[in-house]
This record gives sequence, structure tokens and C-alpha cells, in this order.
Amino acid sequence: MTLHQGDCIRLGNDQQLYQVIGVDDQGDRCWLRRWPLARQGCPVLEMPLHQVQADRHRPHPPAQRPF
Repeated sequence: MTLHQGDCIRLGNDQQLYQVIGVDDQGDRCWLRRWPLARQGCPVLEMPLHQVQADRHRPHPPAQRPF
């Protein structure tokens, strides 16, 4: 499985969606944050690549609000 920055994945049975922030193939690490982003931001999680199961999705852009 190949992860790319910007991919969205689920971890195991967790229904929460996470966005891939970065990938280090040689170091067997990736960095994730919850998606969609919270207004105040989301903490970044570091995970071993072999623990990440991909149910990959591309994030949708935020809905446009009419002004």
C-alpha cells in the first residue's frame, strides 16, 4: 500500500477519518490528523506505516457558504 500526502484513511475499525500529513517510507512512519479539521486545529499523530490500514479517500473541499 502506498500512502501519499493528502490521502484520507481510516485506522482499523475506527470510523474517524484521518488525513495523511507526511510519509517517511524509509523510517516506516507517517503523520496523520483528524479530518475534517476542527476550527481550533487538530493534533498530529505519528504512526508506523505497517499499522495503517487504508480505506483511502480524497478529502472534499469545504462547502462554500453563500454570502
